Amino acid sequence: MEDSAALVAFVAVTDLDRAQRFYGEVIGLTLHDERPYALVAAAGGATLRITAVEAVAAAPYTVLGWTVPDLNAAVDDLASRGVGFHRYEGMGQDERGVWTAPSGARVAWFNDPDGNTLSMTQLP
Repeated sequence: MEDSAALVAFVAVTDLDRAQRFYGEVIGLTLHDERPYALVAAAGGATLRITAVEAVAAAPYTVLGWTVPDLNAAVDDLASRGVGFHRYEGMGQDERGVWTAPSGARVAWFNDPDGNTLSMTQLP
């Protein structure tokens, strides 16, 4: 496979109506309806398929993330829309739940309605 091949990311959900509210209204993605199979968004040059499944097997790690220019503003915006952010013991996160990596990257984690772990990162 070539580096120039277009990336398609997938996230599994059990309810496309609920996913449309979360990914469209809360996160702010422009969604194209391909029901009954998926919702599709163009995101940062990649395609995101929010795919309907019978049951989500929630992974214990981040399945999808975004790079943002101002993490504090992005966290505050999503928090104002009802999104809660993870706190991990021993991570030394700040009052918003933001962790600073040794590289200087800052990361915050949250869940979608199906329990998928999502993240936002501000690069140094």
